[in-house]
Amino acid sequence: MSEPRETELKLDVEASDLARLREHPLLAGDWTESELTSVYYDTPDGRLREAGYTLRVRQDGDRHIQTVKARGSGGVGLFDRPEWESDVAGPAPEPAAFAGTPVAKLLDGATDLSPLYTSTVTRSVRRLADTGPAGSRIEVALDRGRVWAPDDRVSPISEIEFELTGGAPSALFDLARTLGADVPLRLGVLSKSERGEALIRDRLGRAVKAEPVALHPEMNAAQAFQAVALACLRQMRLNETVLLARRDVEALHQLRVSLRRLRSAFSLFGGVIEDRRMPAIKAELKRLSEPFGHARNLDVYLGKTLPLERERRPDEPGLLILERHLETERAAAHEAVRAVLESREWRDFLLDLVAWIEAGPWLGPDNPHAARRDGPARAFATQELERRRRQVKKRGRHLAALDPEARHQVRIAAKKLRYGAEFFAALYTGKDAGKDAGKKAGKRHRVFVEALADLQDHLGDLNDIATAHTLAAELAKGAPEGAVFAAGLATADTEARSGHLLAEAAKAHEALIDVRPFWR
Repeated sequence: MSEPRETELKLDVEASDLARLREHPLLAGDWTESELTSVYYDTPDGRLREAGYTLRVRQDGDRHIQTVKARGSGGVGLFDRPEWESDVAGPAPEPAAFAGTPVAKLLDGATDLSPLYTSTVTRSVRRLADTGPAGSRIEVALDRGRVWAPDDRVSPISEIEFELTGGAPSALFDLARTLGADVPLRLGVLSKSERGEALIRDRLGRAVKAEPVALHPEMNAAQAFQAVALACLRQMRLNETVLLARRDVEALHQLRVSLRRLRSAFSLFGGVIEDRRMPAIKAELKRLSEPFGHARNLDVYLGKTLPLERERRPDEPGLLILERHLETERAAAHEAVRAVLESREWRDFLLDLVAWIEAGPWLGPDNPHAARRDGPARAFATQELERRRRQVKKRGRHLAALDPEARHQVRIAAKKLRYGAEFFAALYTGKDAGKDAGKKAGKRHRVFVEALADLQDHLGDLNDIATAHTLAAELAKGAPEGAVFAAGLATADTEARSGHLLAEAAKAHEALIDVRPFWR
């Protein structure tokens, strides 16, 4: 039985580019090829999945290897997770080989392990020595194949993996940058087991909402930031994949949510992650993602504002002219989104961002906030949540009387508090908090987040009105006359709702302040 940790950088690549990678000057040489068939198992009640483990039996020639893996932290790019391997006699799991693994007790006496899905892969392996920092050693694997479910649903696999067998993890990113200059590479998100799970649950190719962040009290603030930031990028990449395949309103929305969450993470952890590169990272993220906002504004106007106006004024002919004009604008806006996502600039930025999160200067000894960075994550979270709640409380006083810019600042503060509450939830509600304490905190967390969501919803509706004003002003610069007139009507009608929305937002703010914070 072996118990190594597996540290690898996984990258998605088009199947047509695998041959180009194999022939790349950095990778040219002797490759070892093998045909791998892996069957993944679990109990009918998903005991392994719920506990965060996967079990597979892989056939490699005449050899069968049984592997237990921890699922990891739900991030993107760099996978660092424990695994336990044993040779077994055949294709079925052997309970005796569970000894010494975390699932031994979990599966003790289990007789109902059954196959869930299968992956078949042609793997080409090349070992690189003396590369990157300190002569790091890297095993490169090119995988092409598929994952298939018992009902014959299939998902293709086309990826390159760099596994670190010695040296510094930064060497993995250096190699990826160099290869990415010649062949488009994207940060990998799904392991083969996650791809199989998504396949059998019919979740592949669908827009993805934010997942809970796997934090635990033993983490320090730096580790908490890494887990949060990588979870945001994971959500972004999953939705990016959908958008690269087709135009999808919800996927664009969730991609923007993931980037807003990431920017909020930069703000929440600002005191411990600031370094010489941070300002440039923020600026570049804002610049590259700017087209996403315009496309989303058009989606909201066409999907929400305009249908409501059509109900109010079914006989207004200008609304059809407006719709046709904005549909043309929307098509161009979504093409601009796609152009960004397909660009090398975007791919390189994301790769550099993950490298900075994993090993940036902010982790070095020169960080003036090293003590707080290396301190307990829960203490950091409590302090930050208290500070953000005070901001919302102060900025939201007399909310109904605030001007639009001041209301916008309340909305930003509420958004950061909500994301912080979601990011840090497991530190208070997880199983490590104790059964009774975690259960009580979990209930308070739900009530708190629901109150925050209510405030955000009202402020979001007010923001939609402001967006409608902006779009109407832009239309006046060259849209058909009928479209401009109809947009003016829509703006006036939506503005009439603002008084009611302001009153409701003020009530929601008062209700939020009355809710007991879950972290106390």
